[in-house]
Amino acid sequence: MSPRLPPKLLPSLRPSFSSSCARPSALPWGRSLSSSSPATPHSSPANEAHHSSRIPPPPPQRWVSDLRARVGRCVTFGCNAAQIQRAAGVVRVLAEEWRSLTAGSEGFLSGGRRGLEGQKVVWGEQDSFGHVNNVNYFRYAESARVNWITNFAVHADPAHRKQWSELMTPTSIGLIMRTLKSEFKFPMTYPDRISVYHRLRHDPSSTSSSSSSSEPPSAFTLDCIVLSHNAQRIAARLEEDIVIYDYRKAGKTAMPGYMVDIFAETYKMQEAEMRRARARIWEVVGRVEELERGTWDREGAVEDLGGKESEQ
Repeated sequence: MSPRLPPKLLPSLRPSFSSSCARPSALPWGRSLSSSSPATPHSSPANEAHHSSRIPPPPPQRWVSDLRARVGRCVTFGCNAAQIQRAAGVVRVLAEEWRSLTAGSEGFLSGGRRGLEGQKVVWGEQDSFGHVNNVNYFRYAESARVNWITNFAVHADPAHRKQWSELMTPTSIGLIMRTLKSEFKFPMTYPDRISVYHRLRHDPSSTSSSSSSSEPPSAFTLDCIVLSHNAQRIAARLEEDIVIYDYRKAGKTAMPGYMVDIFAETYKMQEAEMRRARARIWEVVGRVEELERGTWDREGAVEDLGGKESEQ
């Protein structure tokens, strides 16, 4: 009998199988499983894009659980020593990188104070139906948005730290929510942890240059995701339409130049992170396909249910 993967290396694997993560052709795999570090804050977009201008296609919505199930099916057919190491490497990536890859595959930047990370869901946030009340998702998004803005003040643009900080106060130029939309994917319950991230939907520098007026925009749109750590997928999506408001003049105003510059840089980083994360995910999919071809998807494969070897 071929050696089997120790259970502790393969948490929550089921012997079910789904083929929704079939790998597309001509994708830039680029990196091995050992080079798994996510993008660091304010790193070079060119390096994170794997020197490719093409953005790989998005992965399936439940790519994490799908790949776990596929690895589990491989294990039930028995793995040799080399296959055990490859399977363990895939499981390690899914356990350690699922959050940055899920967010990054859609252009959301994680790490540092770019949102909420590992926030506990408390029992009191549930309602009489036994799941987290919808109102709390708006609070999660609000807290993450404040962190997203203050991150620019502290890390990205300390020269304008005062102006970034004042955006959260009604003293000079600030931000006012004009429209807030939500889409709930599934009900979260206690106990759980969440991570919440924002991204710019448009590059404000290209928006102003493409419009009839050369003046910067007076509003911008943020997309937001709420990730459930228990489910390891997106629990809710929000869309935030935000107006730039001058409290001294009691009216909306054009986006300040320092915001346009930083937002334009951030938008480029979002695209670079999308390339990196998607390429990384499809690389892992390729490793799983390779494992499948060496286990159950080969001639004469027999499922290993842990019994005695049949006599020859």
